Amino acid sequence: MKGAVTVESKRVLMTGNEAAAEAAIRAGCQCYFGYPITPQNELIAYMAKHMPAHGRVFIQAESELAAISMVFGASLAGARAMTSSSSPGISLKQEGISYLAGCQLPAVIINVQRGGPGLGNIDPAQGDYFQATKGGGHGDYHIIVLAPASVQEMHDMTFQAFDLADQYRIPVMILADGRVGQMMEPIRLQEGPAPIPPAKPWALTGAKGRAPQCIRSLFLEEGALEKHNLALQECYRRIAAADTKLEETHTADCEWLIAAWGTCGRIGKGAVQKARAQGIKAGLIRPLTLWPFPYERLARLGAQVKALLVVEMNCGQMLEDVRLAVNGATPVHFSGYPGGRVPTVSDVFNALTALVRQ
Repeated sequence: MKGAVTVESKRVLMTGNEAAAEAAIRAGCQCYFGYPITPQNELIAYMAKHMPAHGRVFIQAESELAAISMVFGASLAGARAMTSSSSPGISLKQEGISYLAGCQLPAVIINVQRGGPGLGNIDPAQGDYFQATKGGGHGDYHIIVLAPASVQEMHDMTFQAFDLADQYRIPVMILADGRVGQMMEPIRLQEGPAPIPPAKPWALTGAKGRAPQCIRSLFLEEGALEKHNLALQECYRRIAAADTKLEETHTADCEWLIAAWGTCGRIGKGAVQKARAQGIKAGLIRPLTLWPFPYERLARLGAQVKALLVVEMNCGQMLEDVRLAVNGATPVHFSGYPGGRVPTVSDVFNALTALVRQ
């Protein structure tokens, strides 16, 4: 493994990008299609080296548009397929992601975010929340969005993403950032043989004595598209009921609540610990799924605290979902860090104590 050093039994030191790539291989990813862009290039380089060694398909496509179209074709044929990129590259894939969602095709997409809008810079950022959670392509659809805060979670969530994608026939996105993708930590790898993907009787693998099948997202018959979209919405309701995930820290008695995701969630936990050491009853809620979003739990927590602080590396995106969840029950404040600056524990602690002093 490039950059991997064994530190103890069954633990290795890896970057987040490498950990996600290794997880994809261990999860049985059969096809990877990508195009280079910083800060996720270690991921595509890892797949270029290791996928052929496992007898799997690796293609560096001529563009991001081509890469997502290859994912579409491989998924259509029943393969476990994946792509990765960073913010501007994910923008180019949005039309293809909408087609995947419209055709109910499973796929795994990793976005290691950089600063934006436009080309921005290559520093860590969280500016793609809206794009990922609100349907960055056209039409009424959702994708599952997972938000790792560590190298271990990059590995574990990527592994889980393939199962979720197949279970619900839906694209799943890992929404990481350049800090999580580039940093190195010791992790435990998923052990054992690659899981056997579920049977996919819907896949287009040739009729082979059965009636031909058709998978499409174009419905021109009167009422057909409405029926299709309502079926998609029912699937999304099932996902929200069964697979909304979050992490809570010191929420049982908290009077001040931090809401943050990804890297900011990790930093927020440190700020909560610092606040607790000084007698401030602070707590943290960190959504692990950005879609589906934990509206109900956040509403209950919001009703018990004096104020809520949202921390993000953007100008306020999850902030809108937090406000919707709380629905005016408690004041919601924001501490934002756009443009690639990663806040420190002291930054978040100072923002929190400013609220306490008000």
